[in-house]
Amino acid sequence: MTTSKKLLRALAGETLDTPPIWMMRQAGRYLPEYRATRAQAGDFLKLCYNPELAAEVTLQPIRRYGFDAAILFADILLLPQALGADLWFVTGEGPRLSIISDQSGVDALGSVDNIHETLNPIYETVRILRKELPEETTLIGFAGAPWTVATYMIAGRGTPDQAPAHAMRVGAPEAFDALMERITLGTIEYLSKQIDAGAEVVKIFDSWAGSLKGEAFDKYAIEPTRQIIAALKVRHPNTPIIAFPREGGDKYIGFAKATGADCVALDNSVDAAWAAQHVQVDGCVQGNLASRHMVTGGQDLIDDTRAIVKAFSKGPHIFNLGHGITPDADPENVQLMIDTVRNG
Repeated sequence: MTTSKKLLRALAGETLDTPPIWMMRQAGRYLPEYRATRAQAGDFLKLCYNPELAAEVTLQPIRRYGFDAAILFADILLLPQALGADLWFVTGEGPRLSIISDQSGVDALGSVDNIHETLNPIYETVRILRKELPEETTLIGFAGAPWTVATYMIAGRGTPDQAPAHAMRVGAPEAFDALMERITLGTIEYLSKQIDAGAEVVKIFDSWAGSLKGEAFDKYAIEPTRQIIAALKVRHPNTPIIAFPREGGDKYIGFAKATGADCVALDNSVDAAWAAQHVQVDGCVQGNLASRHMVTGGQDLIDDTRAIVKAFSKGPHIFNLGHGITPDADPENVQLMIDTVRNG
């Protein structure tokens, strides 16, 4: 692949003098321009489904900081909504969904073939972004991994330990597996359409992978991700895929080979030097500065940023946070991080 885009070069396995950089949740509430656009939209879901405004908030951190990639502004719970789940957001508390607890709940979901009617505005956002992004900026599409999406659909909300989903996978395994299959097939179609619309990379977010242990991790984190990547590679063989099994710990080792991912994103609970030795040996890694540095700043931010860049300097690396930037972050600390990565 011949390209001048730094992110695509890293994903192709190239070791660069300076790693490309972007941030998870880089379009978000820490930016005053985002808050203004969200107010204009009326609420979060209206913002997600308004292609012009969703493209605008995706572009805002690119204009401000010049990141090497823009990630589509959307939400991992739009797919469950497209499958027929009720979805709404409670101010200050986050998402709520209708609850699925048994086979009848799975059976009540709509067909995977019908998701695009709901999700067409998301694909239009992608098309707008491909026209408006700077030539050097890579466009990333994304979806939630099936396990993480299932935890919300089963509990009806985010939970600290994903206990309702664990209870269903143990107590009603056939219904749970049927739900996972429906989400997996929907995710393949959703990401494929994002790529058709112009996404150059896609990322699979498994935010709650860390609560799966042992064989459960293999079955419900690795296997669905492998299925999604395998299907996408048949349709889009040249599109790189990033996988993020957050808090996977030792399960990060071999994850790229087991799933076919072109890059493994790392959370900040693992040490960069350890990850360079055990994970980066299989290809590109992404990460993994602690998000708290975007709040606290200072010399600690500079020191930890330099240490991560150095640890991963002998292989392909995309600099990022270990999780999403938080609403209380200081935009000036984001600039300090970027300057440190690019200027040493």
